[in-house]
Amino acid sequence: MALRVDENLRRMGRVLADGDPDAAEAMLAADDEIDAMNVSLMDRCYTVLRTEAPLASDLRLVVSVLRILSELERIGDLTLRVAKTAPEHDLLRSCPEGHVLLCSMARIAEERYQLALAAWARTDLDAAEELSRSGAMIEPLQSELVEVLTRATGADVARLAIVCSSIGRTLDRIVDHTVIIGARVRYLITGEVDHLAAEVR
Repeated sequence: MALRVDENLRRMGRVLADGDPDAAEAMLAADDEIDAMNVSLMDRCYTVLRTEAPLASDLRLVVSVLRILSELERIGDLTLRVAKTAPEHDLLRSCPEGHVLLCSMARIAEERYQLALAAWARTDLDAAEELSRSGAMIEPLQSELVEVLTRATGADVARLAIVCSSIGRTLDRIVDHTVIIGARVRYLITGEVDHLAAEVR
């Protein structure tokens, strides 16, 4: 499921960079598979909880899987928000500075997600700790995007601002979800509940 979401993140980058309509369509089709996997995996987790009554670290693992499933599904949904802006590609390209910033933010979101996958797959505490610093990477670009949009001119400036702001917030939220995955991995490894504070939004 995580790999399917990763594929959609890569397609999202192509949609944003090139307005690729085929990539947008592929994302919509893949989302159905992601949703089906989410339901299946959640059912398996609940079956384990119901029939095996896991304790200690095993329980922490199953609960963490349930929480991470939610984050993966949400990231998948967020990529679709960007995919649906494909028809606005010419509008985005009309503001080159803004378009470059959004593409940079998309690359950061993709890189942070891949780090989150590595942290989860390897139960890598160092990678999980690195994810806690993700916000500092994307927030300056978000602020710069606002400044660029306030300087924009033209007949479609209002629509441009709405579309760019929406994409920027979406990419920022994707990064937020990778931070939560990192916090979950830290909790899984250490058992320290303080790490779960990142899940409060």
